[in-house]
Amino acid sequence: MKSLSLKTAGPFLLLTFIYFIVGFLTTVNGQCQGPLKIAFLSEATTMRNSLTTLISFAFFLGYLLNSSRTGRMLNLIGYKRTLIRSLIVMVEGLVFYTASAFCAEYVGGAGIVFNGDFVPFGYFVFLMGSFLMGTAAAMLQVVINPYIAAYPLPGTSAVQRMNFTCAVNSFGTTIAPLFVTGIMFAGVPLDSVEASQLTLPFILMTLCIVVTTMTTRRLALPDIEGIRSSSSDATSSASSAGNTRSVWSFRNLKYGVITIFFYVGTEVSIGNNINLHAMELAVSDAALSPALLATIYWGGFLVGRMVSASMKNIKPRPMLITVTLGAIALMTAAMLTENLWLLAAVGIFHSVMWSCVFTLAVDGLGEYTSRASGVFMMGVFGGAVFPVLQGMMADWIGSWQFTWTIALVCEFVLLWYGLRGYRK
Repeated sequence: MKSLSLKTAGPFLLLTFIYFIVGFLTTVNGQCQGPLKIAFLSEATTMRNSLTTLISFAFFLGYLLNSSRTGRMLNLIGYKRTLIRSLIVMVEGLVFYTASAFCAEYVGGAGIVFNGDFVPFGYFVFLMGSFLMGTAAAMLQVVINPYIAAYPLPGTSAVQRMNFTCAVNSFGTTIAPLFVTGIMFAGVPLDSVEASQLTLPFILMTLCIVVTTMTTRRLALPDIEGIRSSSSDATSSASSAGNTRSVWSFRNLKYGVITIFFYVGTEVSIGNNINLHAMELAVSDAALSPALLATIYWGGFLVGRMVSASMKNIKPRPMLITVTLGAIALMTAAMLTENLWLLAAVGIFHSVMWSCVFTLAVDGLGEYTSRASGVFMMGVFGGAVFPVLQGMMADWIGSWQFTWTIALVCEFVLLWYGLRGYRK
């Protein structure tokens, strides 16, 4: 049995750090919804909430269109080269973010009229950046999730490793809202935000990812035997034995993809749209802080994942059932009372859902794991669908309060997977 050392833990720590970056930039993208609603869409009226939530839609569209493709790339070129390509795409996304700020500053009057609302070109440039960032995040998670789950770190289980890595990811999501409001917008009230304030922070973040990419190129990231089939192996197996299986033939994976579609839907709906709901209520309740609510929500992820990472003998299925029941109860109470502090507290129950569902979905897949990871990440597209549906519902009924029924439906799908959906 190997002992724990820097050499044995090195690849694990590298991917954990990159997962931190994914969490941080994912939340930065979502938290920009509120400020950009003011900076880019101040002249929009009829479709303001719908256009704002399209920022999340563009981000998670990257998961749908590129996750499966990344799984195939992973089989062909390996973990490290796929990781490098993913980081390069992230740099490209940050370049588009920066370009959107320049557009707002220098050509802010240029745009189109859509359904009676004026939409500047800078908004569409930001959407493109959001799509590229989502693509990069999808590619990185296709690499990281199966690698972390299978990595032979001495004295740890798959669920422990996943929860630890997700805890570090949650640290990034926790500090991101404060970064957006305190640094990117320098404490400026949301109704006074200017898109030009994005320029310097995005330039600095771009440089950070460039350095991370160059450092990663120099570090060793060995493949793990048994979780990736090379193209030659796949060809040989198909021609000789004819016993290759479609990843969709695994029941636990198939329903796991469906479940993660709904999970990410509810996760992102709360994480991103709680800000918009708070901005609506802030007129009558000055104590509500959108940034603080988001920080509490993502901070709950951090706490929950750190606690679960210390629990060695925990089983993913009973854990999933337990936390889902807790989330349903708390979310129902929050919606009926319109108490956003209760809604933010749902984060502690959401914290372990991802690792539970992923562990159950790839259980027993062996050499199919890398391809399954790409397919699994397609389910993250739920983060694009449900926040937009919620925004459209908010525009329709004129309030955010009962739009949370959409997120609540997602919770019941998670409960079903824990009770009935997961079977090999």
